[in-house]
Amino acid sequence: MARFEAARQLYNACLGEALRRLDRMRSSRDWQAAQQIPREQKQARRAAFDGLQQRFGFSAHAIEAYGTACKNACWIGDHLDAHVTQKTALRAFNAVEQYRLGKRGRPRFKGRIKALQSVEGKSNAAGIRWRGDRVEWKGVVLRPLFDRKDKHGVQTFALQCRVKYVRLVWRQLRGRRRWYVQLVLEGRPKWKDKHPIGEGDVGLDIGPSTIAAVGEEEALLEPFCPSVEYLGRKIRRIQRAMDRSRRATNPDNYHPDGTVKKGPQRWVHSHGYLRLQAELRELQRRMAEARKTEHGRLANRLMAMGRVFKTEAVSIRAWQKRFGRSIRDRAPSLFLNRLNRKAESAGGRLETFPTRTTRLSQVCHHCGSVEKKPLSQRIHACGCGVVMQRDLYSAFLARCVEGEALHVGLARERWPGAEPLLRAAWRRATCDGKGKVPATFGAFRRQSGSSEEGGTAKVEASIPGRDGREAAVVPARTPCL
Repeated sequence: MARFEAARQLYNACLGEALRRLDRMRSSRDWQAAQQIPREQKQARRAAFDGLQQRFGFSAHAIEAYGTACKNACWIGDHLDAHVTQKTALRAFNAVEQYRLGKRGRPRFKGRIKALQSVEGKSNAAGIRWRGDRVEWKGVVLRPLFDRKDKHGVQTFALQCRVKYVRLVWRQLRGRRRWYVQLVLEGRPKWKDKHPIGEGDVGLDIGPSTIAAVGEEEALLEPFCPSVEYLGRKIRRIQRAMDRSRRATNPDNYHPDGTVKKGPQRWVHSHGYLRLQAELRELQRRMAEARKTEHGRLANRLMAMGRVFKTEAVSIRAWQKRFGRSIRDRAPSLFLNRLNRKAESAGGRLETFPTRTTRLSQVCHHCGSVEKKPLSQRIHACGCGVVMQRDLYSAFLARCVEGEALHVGLARERWPGAEPLLRAAWRRATCDGKGKVPATFGAFRRQSGSSEEGGTAKVEASIPGRDGREAAVVPARTPCL
């Protein structure tokens, strides 16, 4: 653990130096002059900024050299080698570079509690090395535990590939610290035999909490990461308990209206608060693992439908303003990245197209009419007779997009074969035996447009009464099989 502490202090030193150099560069007059260069003059603008970065030493090579100087000047050199030092410095520079480009917020320093959780080398030739069945690092030999069963042969296949570099990671599992070895290998990962790979293209319509997919022989409509919501409620209860404990032990740090006083404050945390904090950390870890498992299961299911996926290029950041909690818990962008990696590994791809040129949720392929619908309208019901659940219909149209426009002729050709699949998927989604059907799915409708009202049908029953007259129509519920 001393080596991870040395890496943490080196990371903080490199991060602070990179931020100082960035602040000096931004405060110079030459930086202001470079910003005045029109964006149309790309070469001149790029040359001006590159010259400023070289002059102020804001580059990956300069920060790596600074990290090496810090290592050689103190006790850190006794614990870290040159490769780990350069990779740690590069990690700090990349964080500041993302902040400079406006893609991330200002990076923070690593504290003792939220310490550095991984260190890695640059190659397998020096520093952290993998030798046979063990890890060697500056006189320390680590022998990891292997999966003895290896049912799918993934471990045997991976150990036959060339190791590019090694990463050491630690995680907190159920209050105990566990150590792992990650081998970054050359080549493509092994595809498990139990996960088939389909052919053809698949249309996707992913939302903050639902997902719809339409392939050549299958369609699905289901909630997105349903198991994550249950853990989210537990996490919110613990967070409220932590807030009550923090307010009870630190009453002087709050205003009478309950807001926190500005400026630095001394916070006292009780033993109960620390216990809740550990429980919250474990629940958040379980939530991340559940989300990762749901993403993998859904990606494998979609890969069985096809290997070329088409979906709209939606702005996930815009969703965060309106559906912040759902986006935080389910991470649809992370799922799309994972699906893209799986598709590329199987020889496919993930295609995105703009929403302004296609307008899948507004257009009707049969008559060509375009009608802007509110978000609360979950059923596409056109006057020409096309009635379908909104997400499923958008996924079907996404499958018929060529380039950046909807191929209406292809949609009309595929509609007779796809309509039964879409209706079967819609019926399965709305006929949940547990009664937990999202309101965004809408009530299942027949092709004529009449709602089936959850499977309730009116059956005429002739039941003779005491006065000899027939009884009225009795509604009987049709079970969902």
